Amino acid sequence: MFFLRFVCEGCREGEHTVIWSMRIGFCLLYPSFYSHVQPSAIRHVRSWSNIPFITVPLSRTHGKSFAHRSELKHAKRIVVKLGSAVVTRGDECGLALGRLASIVEQVSVLQNQGREMMLVTSGAVAFGKQRLRHEILLSQSVRQALHSGQNHLKEMAIPVLEARACAAAGQSGLMALYEAMFTQYSICAAQILVTNLDFHDEQKRRNLNGTLHELLRMNIVPIVNTNDAVVPPAEPNSDLQGVNVISVKDNDSLAARLAVEMKTDLLIVLSDVEGLFDSPPGSDDAKLIDIFYPGDQQSVTFGTKSRVGMGGMEAKVKAALWALQGGTSVVIANGTHPKVSGHVITDIVEGKKVGTFFSEVKPAGPTVEQQGEMARSGGRMLATLEPEQRAEIIHHLADLLTDQRDEILLANKKDLEEAEGRLAAPLLKRLSLSTSKLNSLAIGLRQIAASSQDSVGRVLRRTRIAKDLELEQVTVPIGVLLVIFESRPDCLPQVAALAIASGNGLLLKGGKEASHSNRILHLLTQEALSIHGVKEAVQLVNTREEVEDLCRLDKMIDLIIPRGSSQLVRDIQKAAKGIPVMGHSEGICHMYVDSEASVDKVTRLVRDSKCEYPAACNALETLLIHRDLLRTPLFDQIIDMLRVEQVKIHAGPKFASYLTFSPSEVKSLRTEYGDLELCIEVVDSVQDAIDHIHKYGSSHTDVIVTENEKTAEFFLQHVDSACVFWNASTRFSDGYRFGLGAEVGISTSRIHARGPVGLEGLLTTKWLLRGQDHVVSDFSEHGSLKYLHENLPIPQRNTN
Repeated sequence: MFFLRFVCEGCREGEHTVIWSMRIGFCLLYPSFYSHVQPSAIRHVRSWSNIPFITVPLSRTHGKSFAHRSELKHAKRIVVKLGSAVVTRGDECGLALGRLASIVEQVSVLQNQGREMMLVTSGAVAFGKQRLRHEILLSQSVRQALHSGQNHLKEMAIPVLEARACAAAGQSGLMALYEAMFTQYSICAAQILVTNLDFHDEQKRRNLNGTLHELLRMNIVPIVNTNDAVVPPAEPNSDLQGVNVISVKDNDSLAARLAVEMKTDLLIVLSDVEGLFDSPPGSDDAKLIDIFYPGDQQSVTFGTKSRVGMGGMEAKVKAALWALQGGTSVVIANGTHPKVSGHVITDIVEGKKVGTFFSEVKPAGPTVEQQGEMARSGGRMLATLEPEQRAEIIHHLADLLTDQRDEILLANKKDLEEAEGRLAAPLLKRLSLSTSKLNSLAIGLRQIAASSQDSVGRVLRRTRIAKDLELEQVTVPIGVLLVIFESRPDCLPQVAALAIASGNGLLLKGGKEASHSNRILHLLTQEALSIHGVKEAVQLVNTREEVEDLCRLDKMIDLIIPRGSSQLVRDIQKAAKGIPVMGHSEGICHMYVDSEASVDKVTRLVRDSKCEYPAACNALETLLIHRDLLRTPLFDQIIDMLRVEQVKIHAGPKFASYLTFSPSEVKSLRTEYGDLELCIEVVDSVQDAIDHIHKYGSSHTDVIVTENEKTAEFFLQHVDSACVFWNASTRFSDGYRFGLGAEVGISTSRIHARGPVGLEGLLTTKWLLRGQDHVVSDFSEHGSLKYLHENLPIPQRNTN
């Protein structure tokens, strides 16, 4: 990047500044130079450039800012402002090259997606300071060597460097660095230096606007900075008083002014803090503000400005609100954190919850953070109720499910009508509610109510530590649960009842395909909770929160329970940051048919396990058959039954080797079909079956069919799965069928809870110690007390 002063061949208007970047020149006097450059010159310029003129698929009429983060993905024109703390190193002398490279990569990715990217960057002063310090040290060392005649140099003092001189020395080097980085992504960059006067002179404003539009049209990234080499001190004018008045005192105000002038969709301000806090960052009670609305600044206390740069957070907020008033959405985020700086810009554009989002539209209901706090507070109140009161709430909810049956089914009908043609048949079946389903739900809820009488506060262990010092271990709620479920509205009252029984606060995030059903079921749940004043303990998240953003609320959520497809569970397990996830990613259930299996039992068990509800996670996916059963009447009966039920058969490698004309060979032995499809494989023994299950299974549910009790017990003891059955359908792996009343899910993990997770799986413990002025020093070698550690009887609670 360089500037030349010579007679412009295009406009013939005498000597003036022309800006050059790579192989393309722009006249700053007449920036829309295509209107006055001769056609031959236009052809000549285009022959120099290899930058493609692309058609951008993104389009948006500028006028109002985006109301929600999820809309940011539609932003076409974006300004990224890099604060001094982002661009410079910690010693404030030199550039943070790693961060800059990452930022350039992200900007390049968005530019190549068809967006129009602009950078407002600091860093010239820091880069110039590094260069000037180097020159001064070199000069001083040479002079000292000449005059002292000594082999060693005295300690040299570096004079205070004037900022304008540093900027003059650093601007060219900073731009050269940017240009070299962008070239790696086949993107051209152009530098523009401005001062406050350029925005107050109407002709210069039009020139600047035209230049920027021309650069963007040619797929070039403008890199804008205040011309700190000549910039005068900020004028004490009426700053930020309206859309047309803002003084460019720093790069925050420059970025805001540029964003409004260019009618950009999004301004991203990167600094060295995560965003805007409700109190100074680092204080004990400081909370990151997710969404900031005009007028909220009165309730915010601003801290000191960052270690470098002209402005602080207050200046950023003022600039952001000014840009928001001009129709540009704004996000302030951290561009220095090593764990997020590599994707912070792209995350913001994708609508992820990063930094503070400025919006003019306040949501109708509470934010998800506020819902989390309400669930925490409501859950604690719920835990203090008597067991009979919690049971009463659940009984009332069960009654409402049957009393309000017509309203529930009407809402469900709306969901089914909207999902028709969009959801596969198995998912539609999960989405559907019926009178029989509601009756079964009510029965299950009453079972939960009955079992909740002796749940919270149950004494598990009592120990006399010493005289008058007794210890108890008691059951308590986990805290706040986040349950994410797809296409399963019947899941909502089940999970809510379990949370109520265990005294847990609950956040529910249902699929949008069941929005009508979920809404009425949640209203009924809150109606039941209201009878004892704990309505807020169960919250339904209706905002546009992405699941990944919910999984980051580690200070509000204690356990995540996903209910849905294996892909959903995997995504949540990957996204959860510091929050335990209870669940299973796959339900690859096996049934081993032993050589001593009963002919009458096998077909019934296979049919029920595979065909009764093939979309369920506890449906059979792989049938293992002892090789002695091949070409026997039993084997033929199994195959005939599967054909009648229209089950598509996939042959395992061993099974395929026995057949002349085999079904399609299985692509993977680790497949959860979730449909009328089944893998059949041949094994040589019960040990071979166990080895196969351990290698290809998901530790969910596995079954043996045999009349040999010794073989069955061997299988039950050696298969390492959450549920292991003998002569029973895989479909029994269910909380309701286990007598748990309902389940929040089936866990294949090995910590805390395993298998169908009911009420007990939603409890943890705490220790209660009751003493009489006991101190540890009394139990020292020369102390007056000795440890007893006597086990005491556990009192029986009245559960009638």
